[in-house]
Amino acid sequence: MQSRPKPPGSRPRPPSPNRRTTSPPRARTSPLRSSVLRPVAVAITGGIAAGKSEALAAFARHGAATASSDELVHGLLAENDEVRAAIRERWGDDAVGNRKRIAEIVFPSPAELEWLERLLHPHVRLAADAWLEQLRAQADPPALAVVEIPLLYETGGESRFDKVVVVTAPPELRESRRGGFADREARLIPDGEKLRRADFSYVNDGSLEELDAFVATVVDSLSSS
Repeated sequence: MQSRPKPPGSRPRPPSPNRRTTSPPRARTSPLRSSVLRPVAVAITGGIAAGKSEALAAFARHGAATASSDELVHGLLAENDEVRAAIRERWGDDAVGNRKRIAEIVFPSPAELEWLERLLHPHVRLAADAWLEQLRAQADPPALAVVEIPLLYETGGESRFDKVVVVTAPPELRESRRGGFADREARLIPDGEKLRRADFSYVNDGSLEELDAFVATVVDSLSSS
């Protein structure tokens, strides 16, 4: 495992397993790009409250084009006629475009959350694909395009990307960031399996500066490949 460079002034930290790991390139048959085209398509995934959004922001600071599944979902809830019609039929008019009302319905009910995810995921995939294609159509596309996708492995979406970055954190730290995550995560693929399948992985139990330094190494690696 390669050591991760420390930013200036950071305190020494004991070694942490899987803080950064790389694995040999895996054969991917992405329908989205040829290996000679820019940008390299990267997915960020990981558990609830692990720090995926902070990692996405770090990629943006280092020059990558970025998109969040949450942002894509917000757009679908506000503008997609098919999504809005399905929500109206199941939950009534007051839930259409109303994220607060939808949250009140789905978070206490695994069955309703599963229904919503089945409705949204195909549309999120199409929206992400369209965003990537728009970038590739630019005269000077960015080197990297990074999408945050919380349920990447659960939905079988990893084959659509060239590289996958997994962000994890200790359970007690994640609980302090967002209480009650354990029940919601019980139905997800375990972190250990996600780490095994990742191209890059990071245990997010340090500072934002350390996370930024890790992202910088990933950007350097992929931009020069």
